[in-house]
Amino acid sequence: MSATYQLLTGEEIICENLPTSMCAFSISATGKRCLLETANVAGEYTCRNSAVEVEGIVNHVESDECVAACGVDRKTVGISSDAMMEPGFAAKLCSPACFDYCPNILDLYFNLAAGEGAFLPDLCDAQRTNPHRSMMEMFSSGGAPEPAPGPVSDSSAPALAPAAM
Repeated sequence: MSATYQLLTGEEIICENLPTSMCAFSISATGKRCLLETANVAGEYTCRNSAVEVEGIVNHVESDECVAACGVDRKTVGISSDAMMEPGFAAKLCSPACFDYCPNILDLYFNLAAGEGAFLPDLCDAQRTNPHRSMMEMFSSGGAPEPAPGPVSDSSAPALAPAAM
């Protein structure tokens, strides 16, 4: 599969005209992300324009190299942050091969992370610091290390204020 459909065909990319095997992670001539969806027939898919605009990238089909480097799947249906919760995904997404050379995929997941209240570069820094931590743990903690546990008391009684002197 070629990295750029437009170069092969000489045409502007219209999501609805793309083969479903090239749909996910593609961007139309109008700068809208293409979206793979399930069709009315079981097991079949369609490609269509989404409402999501990409700034600065048009007529783009993601390369096989970036798909592999970033750990994404061309059979991804819809646009969602779900993949970010899968074990090992953060390591691939944050790898230099993806982070430094695949701006389309990074833009998508940067915006998905922001929608979850996180900043992707911070999540990647946290992942590099503690590679065994899942992306879900990083999202829930904002990428910061967990606080050290404080003293534990057996008592369920409320604490009393100090006596006045």
